[in-house]
Order: sequence, then structure tokens, then C-alpha cells
Amino acid sequence: MQNSEEIWRLVDKHQDDLIALSDRVWEIPELCYTEFKSCAEHTAMLKAKGFRVTEGVAGIPTAVMGEAGEGGPVIAILGEYDALPGLSQEAGVAEPKPLPGSGFGHGCGHNLLGSASMLAAAAVKDWLAANGIKGRVRYYGCPAEEGGAAKGFMARAGAFSDVDIAISWHPSSFSGVNPATSLANTRIDFSFSGRASHAAASPHLGRSALDALELMSVGVNYMREHMPSDARIHSAILDAGGVAPNVVQAFAKVRYLIRATNLPDLSRLIERVRKIADGAALMTETTVTSQVVSAVSNLLANTPLEKAMQDNLERLGPPPFDEADRKTAAKFQATLTDEDIAAAYRRAGIPVRPNTPLCDAVIPADARPDGGIGSTDVGDVSWVVPTVQARGATYAIGTPGHSWQLTGQGKLPAAHKGLVHVAKVMAGTAVDAIRDETLRARAKADHAARVGKTPYVCPLPADLDPPIKMSA
Repeated sequence: MQNSEEIWRLVDKHQDDLIALSDRVWEIPELCYTEFKSCAEHTAMLKAKGFRVTEGVAGIPTAVMGEAGEGGPVIAILGEYDALPGLSQEAGVAEPKPLPGSGFGHGCGHNLLGSASMLAAAAVKDWLAANGIKGRVRYYGCPAEEGGAAKGFMARAGAFSDVDIAISWHPSSFSGVNPATSLANTRIDFSFSGRASHAAASPHLGRSALDALELMSVGVNYMREHMPSDARIHSAILDAGGVAPNVVQAFAKVRYLIRATNLPDLSRLIERVRKIADGAALMTETTVTSQVVSAVSNLLANTPLEKAMQDNLERLGPPPFDEADRKTAAKFQATLTDEDIAAAYRRAGIPVRPNTPLCDAVIPADARPDGGIGSTDVGDVSWVVPTVQARGATYAIGTPGHSWQLTGQGKLPAAHKGLVHVAKVMAGTAVDAIRDETLRARAKADHAARVGKTPYVCPLPADLDPPIKMSA
């Protein structure tokens, strides 16, 4: 795009307000579907910036949408603001130091994610008005990315049905286009019911639900040898049946998170896990029921949009970190292992650069990422709308996601600079999509070709409502 400086200046105009929003959300970490304070902060900022606001999107109390502009193409910029349990950390301190309170923390940087996306949307709003251009920009405040699949429920409800292009980002060690690689997943609760009894006087009369839960764990662990190497299965015991060892546990509940590279592979893996649960119940003479909690699709790439975003990154260059930023980042990097740092470079697909605490270059378009893959509910948006995501460098290279180190860096000047930088990338990409009808057409054709090969089937059961009490 010509005259990129115009949209960048408009980002700068709003940056102080949105940095302050990010810091406020960092200070009130809330788990998925309970982000009432964070959503209220985002809603208030949308109104202050002059957006037309829709609350309770898709029937989700903590989802909000702000729209500006008239007619023309619709560009969605997606934000998030949910936190994680157990990752509380004092800001700027490079040693474990949890804050008093809930123990929650923004260990995935979603305080930054939502604020940068709204910053980009505010700049595009002003650009549309200043240039008299037909088009609409929407900021979607999306809750519950961490396990709640809110965007999947929003997509199923048609929240993105008239969107032309969707744009998002995620905090990272590096700046670049986020590769469209993620694992489809589902969360399923398995509840075992047995028969209570005195564990010493009449153990033969009891049927242990906890035994069934443990046998299911053994079965799943044996299955790991015989499933695709890029699939993943994790579990958390939600109810172990009580604290009395002299009572045969009559009830136990476990949540399984099952991941695979695509939805067909995921479906096959789910059926195998269900059979193991049935087998565990059969062995213990208990019964088992299951309830899907959430599910997300794998990401769908879009080559034209990825090229447009890469062009914006290369025009802008890396984030403007200074020596003070690098010095602070080096303290956090010193808490990491060489393996942590090497893994970050491997995931970015670039060679390791020793003694480099912060990103100082844009990941080239020909990088070949290799390494661990997570999941995101942006995946479901990407199946219904041409979608592109950026990586935004906001923390020390090698910082693991979902760590106290990431929480601790969430209010640093480097995080703020990275927030503004990636907002400029997203805003520039949005402006390109609005101005360039050919880009939009190519993006839609690319999307149609991919969905044509594998039509989208929402992984959420049709009768499943958003699990708005899952963290209560």
C-alpha cells in the first residue's frame, strides 16, 4: 500500500489509550467466560472511540463487537482478553513472585492481544472517515480462547457471516506472519459412577469410580504409542471422588483434551478414547457418561492475505526496541534454558542468534517453522472467512507460552512497543484489503478452493451451548 505512514500515524494517535487498556486488563485477570471486568473495559473503550457497540454477541455475556464505517467491505479484527489459572506474577520481576489473590495471570498475553486489535480497528475507523471511503471495520472482543472455543460458537451463530476478511495476531518472541498451522481439538468430560462402600469392612460391595478413571488413564497412555505422532492428548482430574480413603469413591470425573492436525483425524481419535472409557467402566463395573465441553478446528491458510501482511511487516520493519528493553528482556531470558530459546527459533523457522534477548528482524516469508503446535478457536473463523494472523514480538526470545515469565513481561515497555507495532501491521493489512478489490477477490478465491476440497463441518455438537459456567 502506498502512504503507509498515514495509517501508522493514526495508530500512534490512539496508542496511549490502548496501552492503558492493556495494562488495566493485565491487572484484572479472568478465566474463560468470566471476563466480565475485562469485557466491560473493552466495551467502554469501544464506546469512547465512537464505535457502534453490540454486546452479548452470540448469546455470550463476555463477547462484544464494535463497528464503524458504512457500506463497502467488512473487515473484522479479532481480539481476546482471557487469562489462565496458576500464572500470577508481579510485573517486571524476573523471578517467580506470584501476586496475592486468585492466582490467575495473563500468561499468554491476551491483555495485549485485545488491546492491539482494538488499536488497529480504531486507526482504520479514523482512516475510513478521513478519506471518505466506503467500508466497515469491526472489533470483535472474543472471550474464552483458552479452552472455551468462543469464536467457534460465535461462528456457528453467524457472527462473521457478512465479514469479508478477518485479521488477528498473537504475542510471540518474533514478528512475522503467523503460519496457519494449529491442531483441531475437543474437550470432553468423562464422568464415572460406581457404588460407595466401606473400604475396609466391605470393599467387595463397592465399585470404584476412581479406579475406572485411573484405568482410563492407563489405557490412553498405552494408546499414545499407536496414534499419529503429531496428535496430542492431555487430561485433568476434575473430581477424584472425595478426600476419604476409607470410602470407595462412587463418583469421579476427568476432562480430556484431544488434539489432531485436522477434524477427520480428531474424530477418529475421539472414538478410540471413548472406547477406552467404556472399557474402563466395564472392568470396574461402573458406568460412564460423557459431555463435550468445547471444540475447535485447525487453521485454514490464505496465501494472498499472508503475502499482504508480509508486505506490511517488511515496510514497517521490526519493533523499535531499545537498549533498555533488551537489558530487561535479558534478565527474563536468563531464567530460561537453552532448549527454551532454541525451540522458539525452531518454531519461527530461523537460525538461532546467540545473545539476542529481543526480536530485531521480521521473520522472512521463506522461513520454515518446525516444532510444537497449539490450538486456537481462530481456526473456526478461518473456515468461514478468509483469515490471516500476525505474530507480534512482545517478550524475550524463548519465553514459553503459559508461563510466569510471560505474565511478568505483560506490562513492560517492550510489550507496549510490540502492541503498537503489530497494530500497525494489522491496520495496514486491513486498509490494503479495503482499498484493493483484487486482493479481496483473490483471498476469497483461495478460501473457496480450500473449503471446496474439505467442506467445513463445525466440530461443536449442534445442541451444545457456550459453556459460560465452565470456569465458575
